[in-house]
Amino acid sequence: MEFRASHILVKDKALAERLLKQIKGGARLEELAKDFSTCPSKSKGGDLGWFGPGKMVKEFEAACAKLSPGRISPVVRTQFGYHIIKLTGRR
Repeated sequence: MEFRASHILVKDKALAERLLKQIKGGARLEELAKDFSTCPSKSKGGDLGWFGPGKMVKEFEAACAKLSPGRISPVVRTQFGYHIIKLTGRR
């Protein structure tokens, strides 16, 4: 199974929680990613494209597996920092 996802990556958990609250309040993850994410994907609104098993760290992949397309994850901690993930596709 492959996933397509967009995300925001930040170093600070409190900032991640604030951004997630803004998204739940109607802000677009893609716009917040451009302003706040530390990942190079920020220039594409956080879009990571399609990826298969083993391409992302296990915590990130596990979060994607639990989401249905269009849904937003809770804050996910990995070795890179704190992610907010939006699953945009599954095939």
